[in-house]
Amino acid sequence: MARRRNKRKSFENIEVLDAGSKGKGIGRADDGRVLIIDKVVPGDVVDVVTYKKRKAYYQAKPEKFVKLSDKRTEPVCQHFGNCGGCKWQNMAYEHQLFYKEKEVLENLKRIGKIDLPEITSISGSEDIYFYRNKMEFSFSDSRWLTEKEIASGEEIDDKNALGFHIPGMWDKILNIEKCHLQEDPSNSIRNKVRDFASENGLSFFNPREQSGLMRTLMIRTSSTGEFMILIQFFEEDKTKRELLLDYIISEFPKVTSLLYVINEKGNDTIYDQNVITYHGRDHIFEEMEGLKFKINAKSFYQTNSKQAYELYKIARDFADLKGDELVYDLYTGTGTIAQFVAKKAKHVVGIEAVPEAIEDAKANAKLNKIDNTSFFAGDMKKILKPEFIAEHGQPDVIITDPPREGMHKDVVAQILAVKPKRIVYVSCNSATQARDLSLLDVNYEVDKVQAVDMFPQTHHVENVVRLTLRS
Repeated sequence: MARRRNKRKSFENIEVLDAGSKGKGIGRADDGRVLIIDKVVPGDVVDVVTYKKRKAYYQAKPEKFVKLSDKRTEPVCQHFGNCGGCKWQNMAYEHQLFYKEKEVLENLKRIGKIDLPEITSISGSEDIYFYRNKMEFSFSDSRWLTEKEIASGEEIDDKNALGFHIPGMWDKILNIEKCHLQEDPSNSIRNKVRDFASENGLSFFNPREQSGLMRTLMIRTSSTGEFMILIQFFEEDKTKRELLLDYIISEFPKVTSLLYVINEKGNDTIYDQNVITYHGRDHIFEEMEGLKFKINAKSFYQTNSKQAYELYKIARDFADLKGDELVYDLYTGTGTIAQFVAKKAKHVVGIEAVPEAIEDAKANAKLNKIDNTSFFAGDMKKILKPEFIAEHGQPDVIITDPPREGMHKDVVAQILAVKPKRIVYVSCNSATQARDLSLLDVNYEVDKVQAVDMFPQTHHVENVVRLTLRS
């Protein structure tokens, strides 16, 4: 049976009342349904046309701007509107912070249904552009054409691209000339690699046909001034591979780590791939408060180095360590938080599902001459059991920084059984954090909350909560 098409509807003079999920604007249609509107700012008044209808809401896009919000600012990036990476560039930063904090508090109240203390104001980022230390770009032999290019009617000969996926389109790549998220030499590296590859006949990837040599480019920079370049090739071609890699060395002789991967599988992830060092080291170093962290191609590290320092300081402050506590750091990753708080604790136990991350954590602890940490690899819900607690000790404080999906209910249940004095919950998704807080509410009260903006120009926000055991 043929699928029934949604009938488009138009609504005029719609005031954008709020910023909602994924940074989209919220308005109200004449028939009472909520309007979720693309590419608008709270305070805009717009005429819209719907493209999707649900029982309680429409999704819509603006057709005409009747009045522009005073919360607007001029986007700095030439790719704004096509690239989906910085959807809030058209909103002044102070208003971005307001709506991020508002979303966090509404999630805690609506989903968590918990009593909240007086809130510490959101920690804004010192750098609102060029703050990321890691960027990944994709090659394509059939780049996304902008509306302006299509309208020109001109024949487009060069369709090679190196840039970002168009939102919702896995096979469409927008060619990026200048990105405002990562400082130099990022833009120079990307543009020179793309131009050299095109000029020398190195074929760009086609994801539909699974063909082409050049697949992805990853650039990592660090606060210590080191940088890493990783080229992912779809197939081995020693002559062309070495031609490109030697060119990179000649153009960027200060590159700390030049790596490559031959990835013939269906997706771009490198975590199951062999990363080969072509020049320099297989890692770079990040530094924070005198601690050094070795970062390799597969390592997780917070992508905003400066703001990660602020996040970790808040987490350590919330933990309120006196020096005699046993701390458990759940979802420890490469042990950055564990080592950051170690000097104020008696001992820190870090637990993480990824074995390679735990090996990095141990290596970093050794590098930093920290001897009061222990790290263990395993599925959190399977490893955090009474037997593990009996062997490694009852924690006084638990710090938890889970992935976006939050903590498994079995992990929450085990934390409730262990009854640490304090829990510090760091989250990149306040909705799942709120869900977990509602479960912990039976034994704990929330007494500190502070949001942290790690990703200016986007709707994403981190949140730190402290819970104290009820007496």
